[in-house]
Amino acid sequence: MGNGTSATKEALPIDTPFKLPSPLPSLPQGEGFGNGIINLGSGLQVCQVVSLNKIWATNEGGPDNLGATFFEPSQMPQGFSMLGCYSQPNNRMLHGWVLAGKDDTGEALTKPVDYTLVWSSESLQIKQEGAGYIWLPTPLDGYKALGCVVTTSPEKPSLEKVRCVRSDLTDDCQTDKWIWGQGKESDPNGFNVFSLRPSNRGTQAMGVSVGTFVAQNTTSASISLACLKNIESNLSCMPTLDQVQAIFQAYSPRIYFHPDEEYLPSSTRWYFTNGALLYKKDEESKPVPIESTGSNLPQGGSNDGSYWLDLPVEEAAKERVKRGDLQDCQVYLHIKPMLGATFTDIVAWLFYPFNGPSRAKVELITVPLGKTGQHVGDWEHVTLRISNFNGQLCGLYLSAHSGGTWYDASELEFQDGNKAVIYSSLNGHAMYAKPGLVLQGTGNIGIRNDTAKSNKFIDAGARFSVVSAEYMGSSVVEPPWLNYLRKWGPNITYDLAEEAETVEKLLPGKLKSAFDKFVKSLPKEIFGEEGPTGPKLKRNWTGDEV
Repeated sequence: MGNGTSATKEALPIDTPFKLPSPLPSLPQGEGFGNGIINLGSGLQVCQVVSLNKIWATNEGGPDNLGATFFEPSQMPQGFSMLGCYSQPNNRMLHGWVLAGKDDTGEALTKPVDYTLVWSSESLQIKQEGAGYIWLPTPLDGYKALGCVVTTSPEKPSLEKVRCVRSDLTDDCQTDKWIWGQGKESDPNGFNVFSLRPSNRGTQAMGVSVGTFVAQNTTSASISLACLKNIESNLSCMPTLDQVQAIFQAYSPRIYFHPDEEYLPSSTRWYFTNGALLYKKDEESKPVPIESTGSNLPQGGSNDGSYWLDLPVEEAAKERVKRGDLQDCQVYLHIKPMLGATFTDIVAWLFYPFNGPSRAKVELITVPLGKTGQHVGDWEHVTLRISNFNGQLCGLYLSAHSGGTWYDASELEFQDGNKAVIYSSLNGHAMYAKPGLVLQGTGNIGIRNDTAKSNKFIDAGARFSVVSAEYMGSSVVEPPWLNYLRKWGPNITYDLAEEAETVEKLLPGKLKSAFDKFVKSLPKEIFGEEGPTGPKLKRNWTGDEV
């Protein structure tokens, strides 16, 4: 290995720019959504540049040891200036953007006064396409740099190359995803490149991602870059209700359930009208039927244990309701501004009357875990992140148990145009982007999450309703069940020792102790110690997904 480009270079995913399978249909007219430019206040306008020129690449290190590529924006609208370069790993197709800025006042943007060389690949024996140099702009007092500049020359870039931004128009940022490094991401003393995101994120937070990256010689180093800020909390670039509905119709995912799945989703109306009951503490013998809209559910307050929902008492009805009704399933949408209202998150919620039992994989053996994992009232969600600059789908967040994962749009499977394919795991209903087995554990021991295509699926755009969009005011009326802030199922505590002992009897001797150690490490929600709560009590309701 050495400097320079090898004679034969293997094709990498990044060599193919990603495009959604179908163009976005024409949207209904609105105020500022999809217009290409967003005004952040004090004369600072920004646009999202998706046309990128390759500057330098390394073909090893980073995720999957495939290297990373560094770009600068091209084809910027007249009057707009570069704020920094973009980079991404080579293990996925080219799909990214970086903001450019325009100053309408003459005070929001300024040239840097100098550059500092952060890092150079000049002396490294790695697979690379020439030598790369990463420069940090030195801002004028009262201004901040938003991104690095990448060159293939040891000469400092021109001061005209990039612009710094007035400090009051910026916000703090933090590292996000690992882009590249010679060692492992967890190596605190190695050189690493990370994407950036605002430190404070949520529906009320106004930090704006720039699309740039930070280069650090140690992961403990302070970040010398900033992100932007929507200082006037301008929401005029958010989509109207008609636009939201058109966007979701275009991008609504197709969700596949496992062929053996018995516990399917339903609408809340179906659940209520088929015998679900409201219980009150100290009055357990007098459960109350629930109105179809949830109008007789307690509203507001807190999850204080005073109320909970449960399945019908009669055994036949209970077993029928547990299984849900796919034909009556409804997808419930929460629409919220994110990243300073430069993006819209469409959070699609699914309700399952029942969460089925878990199974464990112990080396080559699959064993049932009795009642472990069972609970009443399961809420799962997928989040579509939409650019408010152009209406494009940027990525999906798929919930899985108490967490989840972001997937770039380029990493997704699509059907019927722009409909991403999602797989719901057997019994547990965790969401994944690919079929197969995901093991929740360590090594070859863990809880099974099995996914596969089947004839059981839903097109989320076929039956959906917007149930909350706070920024729209009175245009969206929240249903009463959404403001029921207590438990959607009773507390059920399983005997951990008894469940584990039953399984251990089925295992060879050498696996018993390993399985016992694994069981004791499981989070308490696996054993049903807490009844599930509704969407409004989830941390992502007002915050970011991670």
